[in-house]
Amino acid sequence: MRENIKLTNPRILVITLLGFSSTLPLSLTGSTLQAWFTQAGLSIAAVGALTLLGMPYLLKFLWAPVMDKVVPPWLGRRRGWILITQIGLVLTLIALANLNPSENLKLMGWVALIIAFISASQDIAIDAYRTDTLLPEERGMGTAYFVVFARLAMIVSGGLSLILADYFGWRVTYEMMAGILSLFILATIFGPDRSSVKPPATFKDAVIDPFKDLLKRNGILLMFIFVATYKIGDALALSLMSNFLIKTLGFSLSEVGIAFKSVGVIATILGALLGGLWLNKLGLFKSLLLFGSLQAFSNLMFMLLAVVGKNTLLMTSSIFIEGFCSGMSTTALVVLLTALCHQEYSATQYAFLSALSALGRVFLGPVAALIVEYVGWTSFYGWSFLLCFPSLILLTLLRNRMAMHAEALA
Repeated sequence: MRENIKLTNPRILVITLLGFSSTLPLSLTGSTLQAWFTQAGLSIAAVGALTLLGMPYLLKFLWAPVMDKVVPPWLGRRRGWILITQIGLVLTLIALANLNPSENLKLMGWVALIIAFISASQDIAIDAYRTDTLLPEERGMGTAYFVVFARLAMIVSGGLSLILADYFGWRVTYEMMAGILSLFILATIFGPDRSSVKPPATFKDAVIDPFKDLLKRNGILLMFIFVATYKIGDALALSLMSNFLIKTLGFSLSEVGIAFKSVGVIATILGALLGGLWLNKLGLFKSLLLFGSLQAFSNLMFMLLAVVGKNTLLMTSSIFIEGFCSGMSTTALVVLLTALCHQEYSATQYAFLSALSALGRVFLGPVAALIVEYVGWTSFYGWSFLLCFPSLILLTLLRNRMAMHAEALA
């Protein structure tokens, strides 16, 4: 059993490496591209419009059925699509690198949108591959390692890339990112593949059957609500974090940047690894309940910070504790989404379920601003604490009422 959860396990090793490949393009069409546009002197409207590039990640379940149905002529249904998207990302990143925002703004916007679409498609294929490939007892640590390497990729594409751009320029930086991504093609080519399930017979089946399969399960609508709300308290707490720390408390950009980019990332990595270890011992139900409870109480650290005011040690501690608890709860939630998927439809089902889990993160910003305006920051973080518990109450009901397949809530 213990051999199954080590990095020397070929399945876990490849999934871990693909966690890096999956996440590397995210910042390159997000915060890093915003920095490039800002340095080029473009308007705040042009920079702000880049947030729309996140839409493919939210809507990816719409074309996921194609990736369930169509089998590429090489490497099978999952690795074949991963290879196609990786090659597409390398080529489009090189194309973006050789454009200039001052001269080719509209074209850069379209290329960046294509990159985001291909990146979201890579996520579909990798999530389905992880779902199909990891054995049930490997999911906890496999997911933990996946999250760790995803965080490392964010450091490379969101932090290291800015340093490289400062020394070598944006063209060389984006070409280097494309080169780094190309290395992970080897993981795709040599990765194991234990899926022998046939794809859906028709495109109609690929579109309809994944949802029919989900909806026929007892209590699935409650499970959808749980997936959508499990991280909602955490998402609310983080939705205006920069504004809270910088504008309200008066921390500098450097102080906040160091806290999030170093302390926060290290905490998330530690939380993900410990969460993976505990998950194998506690089981998924107890892990979701424990990690979700810890996530809730971590929000009280920001409530305390709002009361105390500017305090560097308390701010750093709050970010560490939140990141640590978030790493654990994210690992447990990803394992749940994996357990809910059937191999035949894992691309579509996982894309849909992950979109549900992201709703709070995408749409809570305006709501959060209204709450702060009416009740202030202290009560705002109190509400973020309380909003964690409806999903945990729902979880206890689901364990008894829902006859899920496999061991999802064992």
